[in-house]
Amino acid sequence: MSRSPRSAGKRHALHALIGLLSVGCSSPGGGVVDEGRIPLTLENIFTAAGGAGRAVLSPDGSMLAVAGPVEGAGGRGIHLVPTSATTEAAAAGGEAAAFRLAGGAQTWSPEGERLAFIAGGSLVVAEAGTSDRVVVVEGASGLRAPSWSPDGTTLAYYSTASGSQDIWLADAGGAVPPRQLTAGAAEADDSRFSPMWSPDGRWIAYISNRADWWHDDVWLVAVASGAAHQVSSSLMASSSPVWSPDGSSLVLMGTSKDEYWYEDLAYLYRIDLDLAGTTPRALREAPLDMQVYATDAIMRFDPFWSGDGERIHFPYQQRGAFDLWSVPASGGVATRVTNVGGSWSSLHATKDGNRAVFTRDAATEGREAWLLDLGGGPPARLTDLSPHFEGVQRPVEISFRSFDGLYIQGFLYLPPAIRAAFAAGSDPPACPALVQVHGGGTNSYTQGTNLVEQYLANEGFVVLAINYRGGSGFGREFQDLSVEDWLNDQSKDPGAAADWLRRQPYVNGRVGIYGGSYGGMQSMSAITRTPDKFDAAVPMRGIYSESLTLPYADRLGKIFTITGHGGTPEERPEIYAKSETLDRMDRITAPVLIMHGEFDVRAPFENFELAVERLEALGKEFESKTYPEGHGFRDPSNSIDMYSRLRAFFDEHLGGCHAGGTSLDYD
Repeated sequence: MSRSPRSAGKRHALHALIGLLSVGCSSPGGGVVDEGRIPLTLENIFTAAGGAGRAVLSPDGSMLAVAGPVEGAGGRGIHLVPTSATTEAAAAGGEAAAFRLAGGAQTWSPEGERLAFIAGGSLVVAEAGTSDRVVVVEGASGLRAPSWSPDGTTLAYYSTASGSQDIWLADAGGAVPPRQLTAGAAEADDSRFSPMWSPDGRWIAYISNRADWWHDDVWLVAVASGAAHQVSSSLMASSSPVWSPDGSSLVLMGTSKDEYWYEDLAYLYRIDLDLAGTTPRALREAPLDMQVYATDAIMRFDPFWSGDGERIHFPYQQRGAFDLWSVPASGGVATRVTNVGGSWSSLHATKDGNRAVFTRDAATEGREAWLLDLGGGPPARLTDLSPHFEGVQRPVEISFRSFDGLYIQGFLYLPPAIRAAFAAGSDPPACPALVQVHGGGTNSYTQGTNLVEQYLANEGFVVLAINYRGGSGFGREFQDLSVEDWLNDQSKDPGAAADWLRRQPYVNGRVGIYGGSYGGMQSMSAITRTPDKFDAAVPMRGIYSESLTLPYADRLGKIFTITGHGGTPEERPEIYAKSETLDRMDRITAPVLIMHGEFDVRAPFENFELAVERLEALGKEFESKTYPEGHGFRDPSNSIDMYSRLRAFFDEHLGGCHAGGTSLDYD
């Protein structure tokens, strides 16, 4: 194909684009595969992936206990890693890491010689590095979040044996039967928070909705008597409360009760306490003044104090990338501690505030544990627990202009044939495209490995994962754009992404959309709001009528929905009408594959039933599939089947790549 002459500036622009698209690519076009890598298949993604999970440092910071895969035995267990291990040692094969215990939710005793963990539904204590262990609590329902008393004699943990989320106490030697400490602390289906011991062991701080079903408040319970006292009134907690070293204050992430229930852009609240009497009193309950927010990441992270109590450390996510930040305990200018980005899933620090560990994955890096000296300097990787996949690429971060002029962030994944054509300076083939819409609504698509998008790109799809309006990481004003406007203007951003894709010379003109949870809601809504933009859609685990299915949702689903709409369906019918997708399904022109878990209560299964009934009544082209799962799938075979169906559906309706795409000629 002949090319018209280009100016030097345009040549440089093309070369720069080719360079961006080829960064981090592995063997584009099917070249030599790096030794030790495994194929990027759905089977490997859902059975071999995972890498490092929960990671906790021993009190002196010399040893790491980290969850990871168990080779040869299947499943996951606890590995012990000396923190003297270097990045080079870990990269050489992980010889420094040794599998020790079958279980999870591990936590170190105060003296650092024992580990408490959960195995087979029981609470177990083991001598670190030995096979000696004691079953402290056997087979308690809903057992989770063990926490040591400061003197190492007692373990607090949550269980649903009472019918609700309650704190229980167990003798660490297993000699005394457990006793229930709280009554009706939280709903049985709400398993977000952990019990937090005061430094003197007199109190346990926890989050409870005992005073108000809708609100998550901070409470203290006296360990000796079981007397419980509410110590916060204005905040809605989104992390566990963490004691200051001197036991006079608590810090936690949260939002104000009179605001929207934000995710990932939380305030850091400090509660100062008077504990001199038998009834604790809050002397101060207010957010710290600082120029950024804290990120709970679906209530997975807690902040932590420096050893001297002068500073508070917290994770913060911007544009899909996480880092650790620090702020004076009285508020002020927050400064960034790390500069690594990626997607984080675990964070822990030693009591003296000298060391921290976090687990992180990035575009071409699996999830591993990293050790950080809080005095400064770069973190060091301690583990090599993730598989190394063939063909992973670093996506190109782009922005595209939406319907109203706002620019939306996206991450572009390209098939190997297109990347190879760019690298060779030849015309790329034209391939089908997919818009991925993330779950969570007010969360974000984060800059992790994102193996499903990597897989679909390797299978010949151009994939654009977008951070639509209303998500976190772009400031509170951007997140506010979806408040009381769910699935309205928000659902037009995917259509703008589809328009951008069709203008690219490496797209064959056909575009699909997919997502799970809120991404399933977005997928179904987008094909009703902008039906001319998509040629196929795969909504998974979505809500298609908030008003009709709200009574079947779990507690968190109800809170998220009611705060997002500014009230109940009876109070705000006009707002619920905006987010209603079921009544707009007559506009659908694209074929649909709808999939759902039969035991889902976050996005109640009734949504699937209502949607299928409506699609059938309207005579729409659709397929459906259900699984014996809840909202988050646990059986890898079901996830493999779901995404196999997704790929086959898009293959059928979007076609494949074909040669002879328009040249990348900017003249």
